[in-house]
Amino acid sequence: MQLRWYQREALDATNKYLAEEQGNPLVCVSTGGGKSVIIAKFIEEYLSKKPNARFIVLSHVKEILEQNYSKLALINPLVDVGIYSASLKRKDTESTVLFAGIQSVHKKAFDLPPYDFILVDECHLINADADSSMYIKFLNHAKLMNPNVRMIGFSATPYRTKTGLLTEGKNALFHKIVYETDIQQLIDEGFLSPLITKGGQEKIDLTGVRTRQGEFATQDMEKAVHKNSLTDKALDEICELGADRQSWLIFGVSVAHCLEIEEKLKKKGVSALTVHGKTPENARNEAISVFKQGRLRCLISQGVLTTGFDAPRTDLIALLRSTKSPGLYMQIMGRGLRISPETNKTNCLVLDYGSNVERHGPIDQVHVTSPEKKKKGAAPVRQCPECNLLQLAARRTCENCGLIFEIEEKPIHDHSASKDAVLSSQIQAEWVPVSDVNYFIHTKKGSPNSIRVAYRTGFEFINEWVCPEHEGYAKTKALTWWAQRVGYDKPMPESTNEAVRMLKTIQVKTPRAIQVKPDGKFKKIMSYEFN
Repeated sequence: MQLRWYQREALDATNKYLAEEQGNPLVCVSTGGGKSVIIAKFIEEYLSKKPNARFIVLSHVKEILEQNYSKLALINPLVDVGIYSASLKRKDTESTVLFAGIQSVHKKAFDLPPYDFILVDECHLINADADSSMYIKFLNHAKLMNPNVRMIGFSATPYRTKTGLLTEGKNALFHKIVYETDIQQLIDEGFLSPLITKGGQEKIDLTGVRTRQGEFATQDMEKAVHKNSLTDKALDEICELGADRQSWLIFGVSVAHCLEIEEKLKKKGVSALTVHGKTPENARNEAISVFKQGRLRCLISQGVLTTGFDAPRTDLIALLRSTKSPGLYMQIMGRGLRISPETNKTNCLVLDYGSNVERHGPIDQVHVTSPEKKKKGAAPVRQCPECNLLQLAARRTCENCGLIFEIEEKPIHDHSASKDAVLSSQIQAEWVPVSDVNYFIHTKKGSPNSIRVAYRTGFEFINEWVCPEHEGYAKTKALTWWAQRVGYDKPMPESTNEAVRMLKTIQVKTPRAIQVKPDGKFKKIMSYEFN
């Protein structure tokens, strides 16, 4: 199987960390980016060098387990592969590679052989602060079987709402994010589907909705989605905007709310089914199957279909709920990122009635920090009153329909708050002149040094980082940056210190302007203009 370039880089970064460091690496790959391929190739390549190694691959739902199992069996059918899952009615124990459901094996570590590697898919579900959780129980017992066992985590969302990044905190199970994909780049290169978003005519009024355990209270949310007939109005709009779209996913507040949505859609002539945590397995499998085949227009979800659900033909996602969880928000949005050439899917329309995009920001710029730190803000956008397209608030005309926006003073209390673009690429960049450039050595604990390049634009400094000592894409980007400014006759040094010394002593070509766009509270450099 031919790996995509970023899959190869992820593998190389993982292997490098395992060879040089003692901790547990974390690999972050966007939903739809092919984590199962990376897992399978890591195992295959490692076994080619050390055929006596043993692996267990843990997941929390059987769909992920089956997907990972099938991918390795496809890539190399000669590998001794087994399954331990009550729901799949298999309990293999002696396989070289065991794909296991955590619910089935969390008490069985001593009944299984010692493993060299524990791979955890969707590892953001591990609560490292709960000693009694199934994952923690299994990991602790597995370490007793083999104190040198290494753990590798895989996730599109490497954080938890309450504790921040999985690599932070005193009980962190993972020690470093060794690789992270760029969603926008994968979209640009055709590996992921673009997301486009329109704000609904109606928004959920969250006045009086309480928070419980870090999330909006379900009972309060149920009342909110019925204020001013919001659910009815939203469904009318979904049917209108989704008329030429084949596969809809709608996320509701509760089981009762989802069943209500199902009934109302059926009355409008839309084929729809609801799945939730207590849906009987056969019924759930049948609903998902007909949806994936294109024989069901709409699948409605409460509490499921956020991870382990692979339906590439999905071309409309509607959020008839609000969430405070950036992880849940990312997982929901990820359902629309998969490409589907066979259905001629060109993008996925996101209809957000819960102000979730505003709350969490573009999906390629979601920032989650530890609870002690403030979350980065995201660039606000306005909703065009004519066509409802979400775009940068600073624009004076709509990029879709050309409407000229009126400049208004925002009231102190605004119950229809502005919302953020679902992708940062939908935020317009601007050119700013450069008057001076300075170079500094930048140090970060746990990472190689890098060059901080500070561009002076008026009274502001805009920074970028160049990484001579890194590997993979960061190194390739650094080489290109160096050649553009210094030339090929003076190769970029391997040492950051030496590179900064040269930049301060030799003639360096500098841009007269840079193109920037908001990136949280900072600005990201998109392009350069040289004399």
